[in-house]
This record gives sequence, C-alpha cells and structure tokens, in this order.
Amino acid sequence: MTEETLQQTVTKSLIEPHGGPLVDRTGERPDDLEGLETIMLTSREVSDLDMLASGALSPLEGFMGREDYERVVEDMHLANGLAWALPVCLAVEAAPEGDRVALADGDGRALAVLEVEEVFDYDKEREAENCFRTTDEAHPGVARLYAQHPLYLAGKVTVFDRPEPPFPELARDPADTRKAFEERGWRRVVGFQTRNPIHRAHEYLTKGALETVDGLLIHPLVGETKSDDVPAATRVECYRVLVENYYPADRVIVSAFPAAMRYAGPREAIWHAICRKNFGCSHFIVGRDHAGVGDYYGTYDAQLIFDEFEPHELDIEPMFFEHAFWCNACGSMATPKTCPHSGDDHVFLSGTKVRELLEAGELPPTEFSRPEVAEVLIDAYR
Repeated sequence: MTEETLQQTVTKSLIEPHGGPLVDRTGERPDDLEGLETIMLTSREVSDLDMLASGALSPLEGFMGREDYERVVEDMHLANGLAWALPVCLAVEAAPEGDRVALADGDGRALAVLEVEEVFDYDKEREAENCFRTTDEAHPGVARLYAQHPLYLAGKVTVFDRPEPPFPELARDPADTRKAFEERGWRRVVGFQTRNPIHRAHEYLTKGALETVDGLLIHPLVGETKSDDVPAATRVECYRVLVENYYPADRVIVSAFPAAMRYAGPREAIWHAICRKNFGCSHFIVGRDHAGVGDYYGTYDAQLIFDEFEPHELDIEPMFFEHAFWCNACGSMATPKTCPHSGDDHVFLSGTKVRELLEAGELPPTEFSRPEVAEVLIDAYR
C-alpha cells in the first residue's frame, strides 16, 4: 500500500462530522458593512459565533430559528430530527429593521454579518427548566438566561473577522484537529473535556481510555467560565507540565475548546460530545457530574442522559467513568468498580481543602496531584 493510499484510507476512516460535511461559515467582509445595523454580542455569543465559523457546531450555519429551538428545548433534536442538546441562539432587544445585520463583540469590533430569517419570542422559564433542570436564579446558566434580551434573532452567519484566540499555540479548528489525527494515523480518538486542572483522578481515567484508542485529545474549555473557576491561563500551564512529564507525546494532543461554559450538566455533556465529534473524536469521556455546578444534578446524570438517544444516534461513543481515587490498600488509583476497600483507605480531598493547602503554599499529597501541577497552582494562588 502506497503512502498516498494509506493516507486516503486513514482520512476516510475518521468519524464524520455531525449531520454530514464540516460547516465553514467564514467569508469576506461586505462592502456595505458600515451601513448595516450592528448588534453587540455577549462573550458567550462571541464564542458561539466563532464555533459556527469553524464548523465546531456543524451542522448549524447560524443562530437557531424557532423550529429548531423548540425541538431542541423539548426533545433534544433539531427540526430535521438530528440529535442536538442545547439552544444556540442570539438574544436581541428588538427586531432589526433590515434583512442583514452586523455582529460585533463587546468592544464594538465587527466580526460577522447575519442574514435575518426570523425574530421570535421565547419562554425563559421553560428553557431553564428543560435545559438546566432548574429555574433557580442561583444557577449560573439560569441567571445568564434570565438576564438576556427577550427575543431571539435567527439566521445564517458569515464571519469575516474571527476573535484572537486566547492561546494561539493551542488554537485548532475542527479541520486542524482532523488533519493532525490523519497525519498521526489515528482513527479512534478519545476527547476529554475539562474546565479544571487535571489531577491524578483525571489522569487515571484519560490513560485508561487511551489504552483502548489510538490517541487522546485533551480539549480544555477556554471560553467564559464562572469567576471562581481556575483561570484558563493557569489551567493551560497545568496541562502543559502534566503532558510533558506523564503522557506519551506521540499519543496526546492538547488543543483549546473555545466554547463558553453553560453549566447545563447532562445536556451539556451531550452537546460537548457532539462538538468533539466535529473535531474528529470517535469517543468522548464522561465522568462524574460532567458540566455540573452546585448540587443541581445527580452524580451520574450526565451519563444516564445518553440512554435517551437511540443506539448509535449520536455516533460518537461515550466512555463512562466513576469517581477515581488513590487507595492505600490497593496501592494504586482505583474506582468503586475496581476497589473493594472502605473509604478509610481512599485519599480524597475536597476542593476547599485543596485550595487551603495551595493558599498556604503546601503541596497536596502526590496521591491526589502531581507535584508539577501543584506547583503551578501554588504560584497562581500566590
């Protein structure tokens, strides 16, 4: 088999993007831009716009219309029947006058043009109840939803000026990650979503997943998160030192996921999986309380929701893991599935306890966190 034939075989064997071809909504700046009404986007909407541009939200070509929105909120499918878990909508205060509008970021920098297809009202409490499983304003996703404008504006977008990525060295669009997988000869790739530093438990489950596939995509979310989450710059440095010291370089790629957190728990787990499918992942790790916040979701609700779809409907294969810990009796990392010992033998630290240690300049035990990662966190806390 020639190298060219091998390359074609590998290319064909990567998982297909969700719903068909990878969408590309980039284009040229229009000549009449200055004459268009401008709509200012929130940081989350800017993240969504950038993912629409790159195909990360394939098959979406713009912000959702009413039919898609209603189906997604009601039963996690688009109007054409394709699985989709969360609305991707643009909230506006009033309907625009023209049939095209400019979209700008918070600084007024024009990024895209939207072809106005419809403007519709929506029920915020219904969206909150169905998508977040709560109407509690203390939930950060619900709070954002309640604070946004009362109408949704739908239409295809053409993005001519994409925002600068916060970590250029990690910025890879779906076409880029797919090309990287092909170049490495990867066919089965597992994606790992994280908005936190990777400690020993996460390392354990990612390496367990890596045993069964060709490669691992560590895909940290770098869009907007809660103010008390570990800052993205600190997390990215943690990933760097961990991968350099404890993962095989030819089996792992670290790349930034530009999405903003919605904190929608189970539904966001589905949404994250679909997005990673577009990036070329055939498998997706779903751990304990994926995309959760507070106590709004059950520990494994984000795994159970996958049962609400038909077999192979999502195509990407979820890999479920229970909470991992160090067991002194086993002398290794373990989970409740593999460890017979009591909790007294398990090394478990709450987030509060870890923060207290870091703020005091003390390293957490090596059974909990690699010292290189802990050092990065200590420097950040200082």
